[in-house]
Amino acid sequence: MFDPKTVKKIDIHAHVLAFPEYTPFYKPGEPKSQWICAEDLIEMYDRLGIEAGVLLPIVSAEGQISPTPTEMTKYIVDKYPGHFEWFCNVDPRAFPNSPDSDLVSLINHYKALGAKGVGEITAPLNIDDPKMYNLFAACAKCDMPAIIHINFTLDKQYGMYDDLGLPRIEKLLADMPDLKLIGHSTVFWTEISGDVTEASRGQYPKTPVTEGGRIVELMRKYPNLYCDISAGSGHGAMMRDPDFTARFIEEFSDRIMYGCDICFATNQHPFPFVDFLEKMVLDGNISEENYRKLVRENAIRILKLDK
Repeated sequence: MFDPKTVKKIDIHAHVLAFPEYTPFYKPGEPKSQWICAEDLIEMYDRLGIEAGVLLPIVSAEGQISPTPTEMTKYIVDKYPGHFEWFCNVDPRAFPNSPDSDLVSLINHYKALGAKGVGEITAPLNIDDPKMYNLFAACAKCDMPAIIHINFTLDKQYGMYDDLGLPRIEKLLADMPDLKLIGHSTVFWTEISGDVTEASRGQYPKTPVTEGGRIVELMRKYPNLYCDISAGSGHGAMMRDPDFTARFIEEFSDRIMYGCDICFATNQHPFPFVDFLEKMVLDGNISEENYRKLVRENAIRILKLDK
């Protein structure tokens, strides 16, 4: 009998601190509010059956008390060989804050050092802002997948903006067919269901998925859209309706990638999600082949990992 625990997973969405002794707490005076360090994340990976995580730098100031630059991420990868892969990250407002900034040279610099993609992109701009388009065009030209975080507002939040129904993402996908766009965030994943509203698009719904969800429509129409099922948003989207999830994975088995998005050592959300996925394959709701794709093989192929 197939044992899903024998398949070592790849976490495509990881964040780590290199120097926790110098980094402030998110909540002053509360050590548990500090971002996770590499040693603690590796220990959690051992319990989750994860071989390696893809580290995502955060370079935009919004939503962060202390950004994690690309160079720090590369330092961690080199310090803990075999445990991590990495993305670079570029703010679309980078030098000199222009839609004509040469971001191709910057991305290619990091790619030459071993970066496998760009993200998590969190700058609070409209998705179709010229500076954002300049960054996405650079990602496409450099053949670097991009993980995005979208939100429902540009005020007091991090993440780029799209309207209900994701029309700006659809335009981007149509305008840049060579761009490998990896969707992530609560606002992205609420669009998996056709009943999402302006009031509910930033929430974590528990109700069954209804027909007409924009994620399904966009996945069917644009082969350059991929899914990052990390965090409470991605995990919740998969766990809220197992029957729908089985069909979703079957239809899009080549473009869905497992992730955790562990930010703090206290985060426990990845553990019930692992149990959920293992039960899905053991009960025959998803095939062994698709399980392997989901938790490991898609990440290796799409991100061109050396595994």
